[in-house]
Formats: sequence, C-alpha cells, structure tokens
Amino acid sequence: MDRYFFISGDLDDMDRVEKELENAGVTTAQIHVLSKDDDGVARRDLHEVHAFMKTDVVRSGLRGAVIGVVAAISVLLFAHYSSAPENIGWLPFIFLSIVLLGFCTWEGGFFGFQVPNIQFRQFEEVLAQGWHVFFVDVNKQQLPVLQGVTDQHRGLKPAGIGSSSPYWLIGWQNQFQKFVHWAP
Repeated sequence: MDRYFFISGDLDDMDRVEKELENAGVTTAQIHVLSKDDDGVARRDLHEVHAFMKTDVVRSGLRGAVIGVVAAISVLLFAHYSSAPENIGWLPFIFLSIVLLGFCTWEGGFFGFQVPNIQFRQFEEVLAQGWHVFFVDVNKQQLPVLQGVTDQHRGLKPAGIGSSSPYWLIGWQNQFQKFVHWAP
C-alpha cells in the first residue's frame, strides 16, 4: 500500500471526497485529514489524525529501544567477561540491563512526543498557512478509484506519495469499526 497526500483549503470539499471514497469501497481507516483546525475537522466528522500520531513517539521509542538493547547487551557482556558475577551474582546485572532497556525506550518515546511525525514535517509550513492535508492509504486495486474521485475535485492538489500504515493495522482498524458498529 502507498499513501497519497493532497492539500486543500476547503474542509467541506474534503468531506465530500471522503464520502465519495467510502462509497467507492475505500474504508475510513485508510482516509485521514491533518489540520490545525481540529474543530472544523470534528464538525464535519472527517477522520482526523489523532494527536498521538501527529508526534514521532513510535519511531523515537523504537530508536530508544534499540539503544536500550545495545546498552543491556553491553552490561551483560561486561558481566560475562569480568569476575563480578562470581562475587555478587548475575541478578544485579540482569536487573540493570532491564532498567537500561526500559529507560532508553521511555526516554526515546518522551523525546518523540516533542517532535512532529517525520511524515508530516514536510507539511508544517502548509499547515501554518491554513491549508489542510488529506491523505489516503490505497493498494494498487484501489488506486483508480482514488484517481477518479480526486480528479473530480480541483481544490485538491497532489502533494506527494509516502509509505502507508501496515496493511494488517488497517485491517485491524476495519474489524474494530465493524465490531463497534455491531455491538449493541
């Protein structure tokens, strides 16, 4: 799947595009609107990007976890090649490794909360000027549908292509939506 980005200054037009895409078989989990006008997005019931996903917390947390794994392995290797475990045992080294892994992961995620998502950084200036970013995750079979709908809306300007959410995540979101609408 690929992610197709569009920019527009008209939230009402984006609302029409979203409804047309949904009627053509593109699911809500595949469609997102990124905007500084959160109230306008909510009034039109557009599928907005959650505040959590506007940050780089996941990517930074994963980087922190990698650093934590390296630090934990370093502690365990130090213990293995030193005589310290013979005197005090392995437990302090294992505990320190776990603490380092957790701390580095937490610190990476904490840093990520303060940084915009890397995929959205390219749109910071456009968003600051009052524009809105509309993006859709589609597979190759859905691409003609996306092109057909977006070609009818001249207010949407193509703004690039990027990597999408994993297919399994979109599938899970679709199943969750079905369950929520089915539950009494």
